[in-house]
Amino acid sequence: MAEITAAAVKALREQTGLPMMDCKKALTEAQGDPNLAVEILRKAGMKTMEKRAGRATSCGRIAIYADMDKPVGAIVDLRCESAPVAANAEFIQLAGDLARQLALGPGAATPEELLSQKSPGNPTRTLQQQFDDLNNRIREVFKLERIERIDAPCGGYVHHNGAAAVLLEVEGGNAELAKDICMHTAAMRPWVVAVDDLDPAVVAKEREILSEAARGEGKPEKIIAKMVEGRLRNFYAERCLLEQPFVKDDSQTVGKVSEAAGMKILRFVHWELGKE
Repeated sequence: MAEITAAAVKALREQTGLPMMDCKKALTEAQGDPNLAVEILRKAGMKTMEKRAGRATSCGRIAIYADMDKPVGAIVDLRCESAPVAANAEFIQLAGDLARQLALGPGAATPEELLSQKSPGNPTRTLQQQFDDLNNRIREVFKLERIERIDAPCGGYVHHNGAAAVLLEVEGGNAELAKDICMHTAAMRPWVVAVDDLDPAVVAKEREILSEAARGEGKPEKIIAKMVEGRLRNFYAERCLLEQPFVKDDSQTVGKVSEAAGMKILRFVHWELGKE
């Protein structure tokens, strides 16, 4: 049997990031072959993760790639089990590489399809290999929960801890304003872009509630309809992005600010960890 030197164990440890004893055991089993030892460690890691597959992935990181000039935007939701792992630099890099590849690559209909593509951070490896190698070192359950790509000019914003993000599809305007509106969207959580995007049944129900409230106040029937339409403006301002007072200048709505800048807001994707 080939001698397993301390230098060989150290080299494998540096390559894989796994404990010294695991590396020594793998090298022994591989009779000193470092490439075979890496494969043994990967298989062992996969078996470990299979046993943990049912564990909750309530933490993670949402990552975005947005470019007004390309034009393209992408958002991914990469999950893990704990907050420290979500803040790990390599986990953040993986999430960023996934978003970048989704945006700039051929696209992907499923997380599995995206993971099969080359990593923009290291084109000699696939994103799946990058995912598996990090997963093998950290030994937590990882899951690529959601992906979405928009083939149009986009602005983007990610909260500092990666727990919330917004991707905004626009026509015209500039990247700075698009990002500001993304930040507004993350803070104010509108349901839709415009009033016309609301479910008519939801609006009809609110109109009914407001009408009954006005009758309860003793308002004359002939003015109730007009009163209700006025009160609906508050309902719209809570739920429709274009109707909301802009957080950076609440004297204007988001719609007025974007219109003045020659920007048309087409749609947004707002994701938060733990909220589908």
